[in-house]
Amino acid sequence: MSTDKPARRRRDPVARVEEIAAATERVIAERGIEGLTHRAVAAMAGMPLGATTYHFATKDDLIEAALRRAVDRFAVYLEDWRAANPRLDPGELVVALADSMMYTIEDQHDRNILESELYLAALRRPALRPIADRYTRLSYETLLHYTDPDTAAAATAAMTGFSLQSVATSTPPARQEIETILRRILTPNPALS
Repeated sequence: MSTDKPARRRRDPVARVEEIAAATERVIAERGIEGLTHRAVAAMAGMPLGATTYHFATKDDLIEAALRRAVDRFAVYLEDWRAANPRLDPGELVVALADSMMYTIEDQHDRNILESELYLAALRRPALRPIADRYTRLSYETLLHYTDPDTAAAATAAMTGFSLQSVATSTPPARQEIETILRRILTPNPALS
C-alpha cells in the first residue's frame, strides 16, 4: 500500500478571479447589487467562500471586477462596431446608432440592466468612477471617428440617456424617438448657424 499522497491540484489564480467576476455578474443580474454577497458569489461559482474573500476582500471589490468586465466587453463591442462601420455620413450614422440602441433595448435587455446597475454603482462608490468614466469615454472616442468633439459628446449623452431610460422607465424609447433625437444631434441644423 502506497503512502504517497495524491498530488495537490494547482489552481490558476487568473482563471479563478475571472470565474468569481463572472459569478458576480450573474448574482447581480439575478438579485441586484443589494443581493450581492460573497456567499452568493461563491455559491454561484461553485467554490468555497474563502476563495471569493481571498481574491476580493469587499463587496465593492466584487462590484469593481464586474464593472471592469462590463466595460471591457463594451470596448470590444465598440471596436467591432466601428470596424463594421468604417465610414458613415450623418444620416447613416443615425440609422447605425439607432440599430445599436434597439439591439441593446430589445435583444440585450438583461445585459443592459446589469451594465446600467454596475454603471450607476459609481453614484455612491467614488472609487468606481474612473471605470464608469471609461465607459462614457469609449462611446465618445468611437463617435469622434464620425463627427466633431461637441457632437460626439452630445450623442454620447443622448445614448447613455436612452440606455438608462430603457431599463428604468415603464416605456423604453421607441426607434422613431431615438432616430429623431440622434438626427437632431448629428445633422447640421442651418437654422442654428
